[in-house]
Amino acid sequence: MSEASYEPPKVWKWENDDDGPFASINRPIAGPTHEKELPIGKHPLQLYSLGTPNGVKVTIMLEELLAMGHEGAEYDAWLIKIGKGDQFGSGFVDVNPNSKIPALMDHSTNPPTRVFESGAILLYLAEKFGALMPKDPANRAELLSWLMWQMGSAPYLGGGFGHFYHYAPVKIEYAIDRFTMETKRQLDVLERQLAENQFICGDEYTIADIAIWPWYGGVLLNRQYDAAEFIDAESYTNGMRWAKEIDARETVKRGRMVNKIRGGEAHEQLPERHDASDFETKTADKLAAAE
Repeated sequence: MSEASYEPPKVWKWENDDDGPFASINRPIAGPTHEKELPIGKHPLQLYSLGTPNGVKVTIMLEELLAMGHEGAEYDAWLIKIGKGDQFGSGFVDVNPNSKIPALMDHSTNPPTRVFESGAILLYLAEKFGALMPKDPANRAELLSWLMWQMGSAPYLGGGFGHFYHYAPVKIEYAIDRFTMETKRQLDVLERQLAENQFICGDEYTIADIAIWPWYGGVLLNRQYDAAEFIDAESYTNGMRWAKEIDARETVKRGRMVNKIRGGEAHEQLPERHDASDFETKTADKLAAAE
């Protein structure tokens, strides 16, 4: 329906075939749709995820921790195909009742600890390993503020701007204008912060950068929504400098590969990660050649 002719009903009812490519992902109820246990690998940390911005946050974090020498951060990354409804399996819902990736089980504790929501996972890992988060109370408060900023702001970028500009089957001017305005306002918030700081919280690279970069760096670098020209990404000079600096980190390059099944070249896709050697031997091009 056009925005001019649509009149909301008195009581909304779910039409399952009315959400385009997201029909198999979105539904107005929670809970599992089928019985399916989650696999458990050899490492204490078991990640169930997909290479979306939220998933990439955690794989970057884990690769950063490993590069710092934290052997306890070794992990298995299992692929959750949200387009096929893996997130509604009973095992996944046990880990994350919200049925969203990423979800983490820490088997180094007894009983194992579940952690869901990407920001919570970053905070859990930072505290567990004492890394990528300042110890000074004032600096820690600043970091937490930016972490919560990302968690509250990104839905406007993704579910708002990204959906209506890139994915929606009908282009609605009001919706695109509304969320473009908010996205550019958020980018300006970052631009002003990065004008005086190398990283989000100053000179120290932290989980605030790891949380914010996959979303906002991805848009600036034109990896999401094909919107860089539309939002005039090049005008955000400080944001672009920051986005490129983080993008060049080897840990970030590895983190971006994990649980990635589309986008980029086949050698940049590592559907599942169970050992560091998988980056050399289990990428999509190597798997295809072995078939």
